This record gives sequence, C-alpha cells and structure tokens, in this order.
Amino acid sequence: MIRSLIAFAFIALAATAAQAHPHVFIDAKEEIVFDAEGKMTAVRHIWQFDAAFTAFAVQGLDANGDGKLSDEELQPLAKVNIDSLKDFHYFTRLKVNGRRAPVEAPSEYWLDFHDSRLTLFYTLPLKTPTAVGPDTVLEVFDPEYFVAFKFVPDQAITLTGAPANCKAHYTPPKELDDKTMSLLAAIPADQPNLPDDLADVAASLASLIVVKCP
Repeated sequence: MIRSLIAFAFIALAATAAQAHPHVFIDAKEEIVFDAEGKMTAVRHIWQFDAAFTAFAVQGLDANGDGKLSDEELQPLAKVNIDSLKDFHYFTRLKVNGRRAPVEAPSEYWLDFHDSRLTLFYTLPLKTPTAVGPDTVLEVFDPEYFVAFKFVPDQAITLTGAPANCKAHYTPPKELDDKTMSLLAAIPADQPNLPDDLADVAASLASLIVVKCP
C-alpha cells in the first residue's frame, strides 16, 4: 500500500508541483530488542510520514465523519502497509558478520495520526535470537530511493534490554551531489523504479546503525 499510495499520491500532486525522487519522506526511530540472554530478538520501527503524503493517504478514512481518525479507522490502512512492505523486506536489513539475520512478519503494528502526520509503528521479530557479533549493522533504506529516511537526532536508535556494555552508533547516509540530484529530479513522479545507474547510487544511501557489545 505504501508503494501504491505513493504512486497515486504523487501522480495527483504532480499536477500542481514538480516532484523528484524521493517522493515520500520519513522521520524514523529504531529500536533493537534483546532477551534475558543478551541476544537480539526484534527490530521495532517508528516511522512518521511527511504531511503531503499523509494528507493523501488519509482521504476517506473518517468513516463516521466525526473529524477524527480512530484506531479502528486506521487499522485497515496499517495492515495493507505492512503487507506491502513485505515485498521490500520492510526496508530493513540486520546483518551480523556480513550475513542477514532473517525476520518474521510483524508481530504488532498500528498507525497513529497526530499533528497532520501519520506514524507507523511495527515490530519485526527475528526468526532466531541472535547474538551481537563483531560486525553488527542495521540498515534502513529504500534501495529504489522512492522513500527517503531521515533519523530523529539523538533518537535514532534505542537498545531495549541490552547488556550494559552494548552501544549503538548511527551514521547518516552521504549527501548526493548536484548532478545526481538533477538526474533524480528529472524522473517522472509516476515512475517508481530507478534506472540501474541511479539505483547503484541510491543503494549507498542506507542509514547505518552499528551495534557493539565489547
């Protein structure tokens, strides 16, 4: 649903403004959950969508016309978002010593609407509790750069239940040069996939969270 909503939203918005990749902007916060043995068991996401995308996505959701969006009215949209994200690996890659730690479908998820913005909350359980290795990295990004992630300063990552010696460090993605930005801006709003050469560039835009438990 995120992708289908994005496509329809920005086809409509393109009539009034030029839109460049990326088309949706997310303010993100991440959480890695640990068990009593000090192993990672889940990744929790808190993703707040930009106001323009939110305005399109919530159209028609106020079924009872009371001017508010209840949990019940938002839940169908949350489910379709989660179902759609599966096809994109939830924009999430947790790697331990170079190998991906596989995840299950979200165990809990919901949408919140506040201050004219939607926020998606969801938890990805790891298939197997996994110890932090010497090289443990959480990557959060859309490889097609249709969705851009910006992490909330000083709140990018929380380690819940982690051993006392565990620390996490967030590294923001690199800045794009003017030429690449111009090429991205020239891509039509209704084209979700990037050309191969630009896809390679976008793949370097992952937000990296490095976890260490020395």
